Amino acid sequence: MSNRLTESASPYLLQHKDNPVDWWQWQPEAFEEARRTNRPILLSIGYAACHWCHVMAHESFEDEATAAVMNELFVNIKVDREERPEVDQIYMSALQQLGAQGGWPMTMFLDPDGAPFWGGTYFPKEAKYGQPAFTDVLKTMANAFASGDPRITSNREALLTRLRQKARPSGQVVVGTNELDDVATRILGIMDDEHGGLQGSPKFPNTPFLELLWRAYERTGRERFRNAALHALDGMSEGGIYDHIGGGYSRYSVDERWLVPHFEKMLYDNAQILDLLGLAYSETLADLFRARAEETVGWLQREMLLEGGAFAASLDADSEGHEGRYYVWTLKQVLDALGAADAEFFAKHYDIVPFGNWEGVSIPNRLKEIERSSADDIRLAMLRDKLLAVRATRVPPGRDDKVLADWNGL
Repeated sequence: MSNRLTESASPYLLQHKDNPVDWWQWQPEAFEEARRTNRPILLSIGYAACHWCHVMAHESFEDEATAAVMNELFVNIKVDREERPEVDQIYMSALQQLGAQGGWPMTMFLDPDGAPFWGGTYFPKEAKYGQPAFTDVLKTMANAFASGDPRITSNREALLTRLRQKARPSGQVVVGTNELDDVATRILGIMDDEHGGLQGSPKFPNTPFLELLWRAYERTGRERFRNAALHALDGMSEGGIYDHIGGGYSRYSVDERWLVPHFEKMLYDNAQILDLLGLAYSETLADLFRARAEETVGWLQREMLLEGGAFAASLDADSEGHEGRYYVWTLKQVLDALGAADAEFFAKHYDIVPFGNWEGVSIPNRLKEIERSSADDIRLAMLRDKLLAVRATRVPPGRDDKVLADWNGL
């Protein structure tokens, strides 16, 4: 039996149309229902390519018992953050004000008027990862709301006050080149000198930071700004966060070495990285940056271009129910595709190892420094094309065909 999400045009919401959860879209009628029944609202925000959104959906939203608790205790609203970015921004700000780390899926608890009083991100079906079971969270929040727990009121009022303060226009702020260069200097203090990019993990490209460093270098001529930006771009372009077979960059790396990607690919990330690659190549003439730009454009035209000329929003992290399955390889798969001599050559250069470099399989990467001749590069390009053709026979990750004007405008 389908729910109200069948009426949506959002690919993400349509992924949930057959859930046993009585989902509402973000609409006045949902809030009217919450006020009529005096039930709190469970707001779930995500997007089509989000791996942990899929995990929570499979564990909880597709589960009859969990859905029964949700339907009894809450009015449940599902939002596509790419379709309603203003809703996502408001409640992400509230979540961060609660001291939580932001991310998706975002799970917020609201009063019937939409005021938030508590929230989190992914909650497992059973208690694990230091997180309580989702049904325990549901019952605790519903009981607190029904009993008039004073913490509900205090949280709600504090969050509303902070959100109003953030929404209030501040005085005029003049930002000049001195201020921008000062910010660039501060960014240098949190850069990873070993692997490039910002310190820690998960590690995002953070392209605006890198472009800010590059622009500071262009203004000042200070090599440390240039070197930090190039070091990050090198790591991203040689690591597993880059798809060495088909082109394009994943949303982030799970580890600080850029090896293990969170396999979803977003249009906005790749558009911004292309801009940075162009800046870096125009100054360095480095073959790596030209190649990554050309390969990424090739991926966009091959896999993301829609009829009419616009580009799709994203590619999913998962295929056949497994994260990254479309992109990873075993040594046997490479051997079967290329034959013994070519497989040995390719495996040496792209870290395809017998027991895998991640969960028993190998993510192609070039993080190990191996000398390559121009003849090697030509041979490797031919082998990548062969593997791309083999990969095309696999079940591909889902594509969100939603056209976002701002992302296409990048």
